[in-house]
Amino acid sequence: MCQNLRHMEYAVRGKVVIKADEINQKLQNPNEKSSFPFDHIVYTNIGNPHSVGQKPLTWPRQVMALVDLTDEVGVNHPLAKKLFPQDAIERARLIKKGLGDNGSGAYTHSQGPLMFREEICRFIEKRDGLEEGDINPNNIFMTNGASSGIEMILNALIADSTSGVMIPIPQYPIYSATIDHNGGQKVGYYLDEKNGWDMNLQELERALKDAKKKGIDVNSFVLINPGNPTGQVLDKAAIQDIVRFCSKHNLVLLADEVYQENVYGTKAEFYSCRRAARDLGLDKADAIELVSFHSTSKGLFGECGRRGGYMELCGFDPAIRDQMYKLASSHLCSNVPGQIMTSLMVNGPKEGDVSYKSHEKEKKDIFESLQKRARIVSDGFNKIPGFSCQPVQGAMYCFPKVTMPSGAIEFAKANGITPDTLYAISLLESTGICVVPASGFGQEKGRYGFRTTFLPSEDEMVKVVDKVSKHYTEFCEKFK
Repeated sequence: MCQNLRHMEYAVRGKVVIKADEINQKLQNPNEKSSFPFDHIVYTNIGNPHSVGQKPLTWPRQVMALVDLTDEVGVNHPLAKKLFPQDAIERARLIKKGLGDNGSGAYTHSQGPLMFREEICRFIEKRDGLEEGDINPNNIFMTNGASSGIEMILNALIADSTSGVMIPIPQYPIYSATIDHNGGQKVGYYLDEKNGWDMNLQELERALKDAKKKGIDVNSFVLINPGNPTGQVLDKAAIQDIVRFCSKHNLVLLADEVYQENVYGTKAEFYSCRRAARDLGLDKADAIELVSFHSTSKGLFGECGRRGGYMELCGFDPAIRDQMYKLASSHLCSNVPGQIMTSLMVNGPKEGDVSYKSHEKEKKDIFESLQKRARIVSDGFNKIPGFSCQPVQGAMYCFPKVTMPSGAIEFAKANGITPDTLYAISLLESTGICVVPASGFGQEKGRYGFRTTFLPSEDEMVKVVDKVSKHYTEFCEKFK
């Protein structure tokens, strides 16, 4: 068996979540349910909005249904106009044409249908203030969520055991897991928690210099913005500093921007690495290699199960792009429902269309509720003595720092687990709340905590904060 696979870890679905699933099964059994002090598991371990109550947006699902149906029982059915809005019917017809009239059950081009890739180009151009035609559809690869695109790029970058990838600490575990699986080297750079998880150029230079001293061939840099698990939104100056840093050191920049619609801070604004590359003149000077990722799983769609997403290559030699195409071809194509959902995400109803107002209202309602839940959790945690939580500016997560009693640290060490894993399991068994230990994302030595989403309902999140507070008092008393 591949030893790299044996040793890789993915905390988001790790030990605590496995335990939660076991308890959840017992809760379904009337004979075992009464043995727990709660009646359900609150899964806050993963950003999976629809699993905890977020309703799908109506218009994209209407279009999806019509595309999946054959014409005679879908777009051409005599009652179609009574069941579906006209703009959904028209868009379904257009998508069917873009799929070559083959329907949603046939393979597509390995990068995705040209029509969909052109829609993605127009989306990027509009978002970043570029001219129409600036983005080349040949540089767009539609993917199964952002994850498969990230894996493709890392597979290509990690040539041997000396290949290094700079990743933030804390980071989303897909990066550490994929690097480990491919036998590469993780080169961590620390985010500045005291300054709202900001980026520090001196820290970037330190991390790169130290890695080179160890003989690591650092060839790439990962940026997650808005941040996961930290919830920060970097400003324009910080993004431009990072793009310059990667250009200066000839590092491929992997820009994980799947939370670009999830920006809640009143003074925060999403600024893409693609835009920074243009504003700095680095893309036109062929002085940056950049891969940008986006997904239907996050934002306001929350369509995780559709596995829709894309990546855009910027500044790569055509020969490298051809190698990425070969890799994409080996998987035939990304799933077609995900491709369709990506098309609908980047090209929704236009003003004047019959579904425009209702679609925008649904998105607005989701956004405002997420914004409120972010405050409930971060403000609530900060009121708990022993907790410290930076304000959530974006994404879907809080990453509080938790002071651990000395007894818990000693007990965890004696049992071969981290203190925050001990805490997370105790929280789960006492309250039914499933969080991810902060150690699974990386953190400074001596720091402990956890990551939680704030995706369950507003009422549920109020209860979560209250239960976390009461449990922490009991936990500290037990392990004092």
